[in-house]
Amino acid sequence: MPLLDIRHLNISFRTETGIACAVEELSLVINKGEVVGLVGESGCGKSVTALSILRLVPNPGQINGAEIFYNGTDLLELSENEIRKYRGKKISLIPQDPMTSLNPVYTVGFQIMEAIQVHEKISHKEARQRSIELFDLVRIPQAKERIDEYPHQFSGGMRQRVMIAMALSCSPELLIADEPTTALDVTVQAQILDLLRSIQEEKGMSILLITHDLGVVAEMCDRVAVMYAGSLVEQASVQELFKNPLHPYTVGLMNCLPKPGGTRLIPIEGQPPDLVNLPPGCRFADRCFLVEPKCRESIPTLEEKLPGHFVRCVVVGTQTPGLNRNA
Repeated sequence: MPLLDIRHLNISFRTETGIACAVEELSLVINKGEVVGLVGESGCGKSVTALSILRLVPNPGQINGAEIFYNGTDLLELSENEIRKYRGKKISLIPQDPMTSLNPVYTVGFQIMEAIQVHEKISHKEARQRSIELFDLVRIPQAKERIDEYPHQFSGGMRQRVMIAMALSCSPELLIADEPTTALDVTVQAQILDLLRSIQEEKGMSILLITHDLGVVAEMCDRVAVMYAGSLVEQASVQELFKNPLHPYTVGLMNCLPKPGGTRLIPIEGQPPDLVNLPPGCRFADRCFLVEPKCRESIPTLEEKLPGHFVRCVVVGTQTPGLNRNA
């Protein structure tokens, strides 16, 4: 049994111009001890997918006709009191922006202790001691002193470490890391990723790593799912995806990666579709360099083109359509 099994996830938002389909028919499995990357450009639905797992999709968002199984229990069928037992205890979330996620009027230690005491019946003294140990775990120096400081007294990288400490405070089995290195400089990014990797190996956690950085995926993940305009368009192991990307969108992402020697980057022309007025057929058709008339007739299904390699495309076969295509 997988640790997390998302089946046919649909998320919509009611807007002034109509119903926006933020996520459409998304299915994803995460096994125990596995690190899965969810990649795609901004606005494709990555973060709202993460929030749906903990039933934290903000209003006016609505989850439709989905099943989200955690160790065999459908989280969408639980009452509000029951789902709270999973949030932070079994499934933890590291949000995108630690500055807006931490309360500025409370010390960071108080906020971590509060998270611990919500789920475990331990004394204030015990919760404080565990918070200090968590600070040591995430490599925040002078833990005993800094635990009584406020969020504004920490740098961006240190605030991110505080959020990681809070997420790990109750030893979750699944950690959702939503863009954990956004807005951090390259050196701090490397430190945060090294920290996550070492903690994952030590504790055997599963991680859903949400990012738009394929370099992070290559370094951290076992398997990767590529998302475009609310749908998964490709899934494979990291090694297979980088060796043989099949979907034209994935090829476009690869072409956007800087390469040694100053090779010119090839951008993906055009813009993602309007989620309120989605085009018929393939969502990527208007930007695709392999588009054919049949691409616009119906929405392609996610098919297994190679063992363990799934692609949503009616044109490509089992070989990459060309990483070095002309612009």
